[in-house]
Amino acid sequence: MSKEITQPDGTCHVVITGGAGFLGVRLARSLLTQGQLSLAGAAPANIARITLVDRAAPPDDVMADPRVTALTGDLNSLLEQKEAPALVVTGQTAIVFHLAAAVSGECEVDFDLGMRSNFAATLALLEACRALQTKPIVVFASSLAVFGDTAAQPLPAVIEDNTLPTPQSSYGIQKFIGEQLVADYTRKGFVQGRNVRLMTVSVRPGRPNGAASSFLSGMLREPLAGVRAVCPVAPDTPVALSSPARTVQGLILAAEASEQAWGPRTGLNLPALTTTPGEMAAALERVAGPAATALIDWTPDPAISNIVKTWPARIHSVRARGLGLLPEESFEDIIREYIRETPSAVVLGNRSQ
Repeated sequence: MSKEITQPDGTCHVVITGGAGFLGVRLARSLLTQGQLSLAGAAPANIARITLVDRAAPPDDVMADPRVTALTGDLNSLLEQKEAPALVVTGQTAIVFHLAAAVSGECEVDFDLGMRSNFAATLALLEACRALQTKPIVVFASSLAVFGDTAAQPLPAVIEDNTLPTPQSSYGIQKFIGEQLVADYTRKGFVQGRNVRLMTVSVRPGRPNGAASSFLSGMLREPLAGVRAVCPVAPDTPVALSSPARTVQGLILAAEASEQAWGPRTGLNLPALTTTPGEMAAALERVAGPAATALIDWTPDPAISNIVKTWPARIHSVRARGLGLLPEESFEDIIREYIRETPSAVVLGNRSQ
């Protein structure tokens, strides 16, 4: 690890883009609780500051911590300003978790939005990190959408660590471009890059977003709240999922793994639980009863289905397992975790208690 990225007093400064989003906030809370980071296998450094960069303001409980500062605004616009390195990253920045992105459905509808948010912003952020000349760690949140299935080039039955990415959506292509940028900036010695391919995260709290995969949370979250939800794909559609907790665990582990343990510059596939919407609904019924599953409307949406069916569902993550990352054993466990963490959003989950 570059010695310059930690301070003489043994502290470090963390930046999280997309820091007011669901994963960004959860990551910030985990880091604040943890209090330290062993960056790239080095001795633990106390987290002295976390800067959350996002269009929205972070929650009050996060901002109440004196170690947290917020930079509110569009990441692209902030990076386009002359003082960008001093705004988003500084000479004290030890690590950047780059989570900010336009999501899959948005990118298919608005190509320019995806290119600006997912390509241009990533390039500008890497240039700002390069200008520091301190070789900060950059953990880039990529996606399983870098893999796509076509008749001309079908995916293998199981995605291995060395499976060639073949994205079939603008979002997937933009994420793969981001991976390659991070890899090359790492090769050139500008940053210490870690590309982490996230699985679809379920169950996400809050409101639906523009991701094609949003229904994989909504079909559980809304019924648990007593609200109707739509599943736009066939019940037997295989999908690869990860819980919020395992996803954040993977991001933190990417920051802490030594260079030797991390391995090649190619993206790390996080472990995934393979399931189907039908199996998810069955797990929901076991936890919350038939009143919950009765609120799911199985209404096909070809646009969403055509995106989702190109994504892989079976992931064999040898590298991730070597780092100690494992998938959940059952989707029922994920539902129960969601209920424990968000009891105020649940009206039909009493069976899980």
